[in-house]
Amino acid sequence: MKRLRLLWELNARGTVAAVAEALNYSPSAVSQQLALLEREAGVDLLRKVGRTLELTPAADALVAAAEELLAGLERAEAELHRGLPEVSGTVRLAVFQTALLAILPQTLRRLRAEYPKLRVEIVQHEPEDALKETSTRGFDLVIAEQYPGHSAAHFAGLDREQLVTDPVRLALPPLGHGDEAFDGARRLADAAELPWVMEPHGAASRHWAEQACRSAGFEPDVRYETADLQAHVRLVESGNAVALLPGLVHIGAAHRLRLVDLAGNPHRTVFTAARRSSTEHPAVIAVRAALREEAAALSEAIGSVGSARPDGAARGKEASDGNAER
Repeated sequence: MKRLRLLWELNARGTVAAVAEALNYSPSAVSQQLALLEREAGVDLLRKVGRTLELTPAADALVAAAEELLAGLERAEAELHRGLPEVSGTVRLAVFQTALLAILPQTLRRLRAEYPKLRVEIVQHEPEDALKETSTRGFDLVIAEQYPGHSAAHFAGLDREQLVTDPVRLALPPLGHGDEAFDGARRLADAAELPWVMEPHGAASRHWAEQACRSAGFEPDVRYETADLQAHVRLVESGNAVALLPGLVHIGAAHRLRLVDLAGNPHRTVFTAARRSSTEHPAVIAVRAALREEAAALSEAIGSVGSARPDGAARGKEASDGNAER
């Protein structure tokens, strides 16, 4: 089974080096185990094409069988744990930054109180890569995101369960914290000449934000790039940039931003994904249930973000006029 897993990983990851890195083996150890599997099978499983290895049809058949075996092992483990008196084990969770800051703290407290024998390990990871790693068993569960009109990649064997949706708004510095050009912005088109902060190219949020600006009739002047949305907030509230930010960014933080609703009221979707073969494991069920409870509690708070002035006073006609683009 160990050697079949290595062949399955090679099919999923493409190179011996990638398999070795993912499983904390040396490349030579991986190669030796694959060579032994080939001798055990009695047929050629790998062939060299240039500097790369390709799987033969016989190897493809073994990979398909290995997938069923690995899924069966996960289902067997879930069945075993369902017979235990307490939820236990380890759940490895991949999560992106805003979900980590907004959803996870109270979720972890709830899990520690209800399931003291359950261990949750968290790694901050970009959603696209985290989905792939979950499909290849690097994680048990992932919290990922999807922007309007930009579907996150689907991987065979993963399910999806929606957690929460949060509005995406134009974030501007508080009045008086930027120059006159910032203070005069009341809708997305008014930000055409302003400096922008966005995530790096390749991020779904970057693609969506650029398209939103182009739909408003301009190409954004992106002067600052960072995947850290807390840095986005700081650059905006200090009067140095504007940004398109999702509602979860503002949960539990005393940001002083001016938020402008966008045409069509676009929302980002936050969801969890797990391998279907592991969804009945009590530990995965417990973590997902706690995430759903926390997301439900946050929904009302997310909806109220932007309904107040930067100084916390109730929004009046002036702020409403500033948000008239919706």
